[in-house]
Amino acid sequence: MLVSMTEPLSPEPPSDIGRTLLTQSWLDLGFVHWEADPELVQRLLPAGTAPDLLDGRTYVGLVAFRMHRIGWLGLPGVPYFGTFPETNVRLYSVDEHGRRGVVFRSLDASRLLPVVVARTAFRLPYLWSRMSIRREGDVLTYTARRRWPGPRGASSRLSIRIGERIAEPTELEHFVTARWGLHNDWLGRRLYLPNAHPRWPLHRAELLACEDELLGAAGFEPAAPAVSVLYSPGVPVRFGPPAGAR
Repeated sequence: MLVSMTEPLSPEPPSDIGRTLLTQSWLDLGFVHWEADPELVQRLLPAGTAPDLLDGRTYVGLVAFRMHRIGWLGLPGVPYFGTFPETNVRLYSVDEHGRRGVVFRSLDASRLLPVVVARTAFRLPYLWSRMSIRREGDVLTYTARRRWPGPRGASSRLSIRIGERIAEPTELEHFVTARWGLHNDWLGRRLYLPNAHPRWPLHRAELLACEDELLGAAGFEPAAPAVSVLYSPGVPVRFGPPAGAR
């Protein structure tokens, strides 16, 4: 794939997203990342995209958080159906226009209605799971057990201890968090869905436990320890209209 100059890593959105289509907040996030084989990642990406590389390396992320009050077209966010725990397995991509993004291998969520809407309207790989987020002092524990469509029973238990606030994130910490769009196949077309939010408030974190089957279900079995563990209290997020391959 011929790629034009890749947009620079930036803690702020690199461009205007246009009209706001969707609003939500991402809260109490735990980011855990491992190195991934770029050749394996390439086989799992949509056509027209390539693994985004940092010093020749790419990564797979397990990201757990609380989705809060999804809202459409400027309407107030929905308190019940729009608020739920979520855990996703994601890869890092770049298209021929140089737009960096994420590609989701799976998105587990605890509300069935948003799962059905996201699978139907956006062809995103959402899955319905039984989930919880518990906080005890500076320790957060995220759990998930998959219900539908499967593999039924695939589970995850992730615990992190929140550390010090990061004054200036490293290049890797920007790379795995400052992502301003997602790439996805939709009815045979490749779409890019842009987003915007304030600069991430990030803390370093300690991985206390990771008993996870979601990575394996997504095609990954990390053989080495995680290379990055982060926490963020969260940000409000806006999504703009999807863009095709321009």
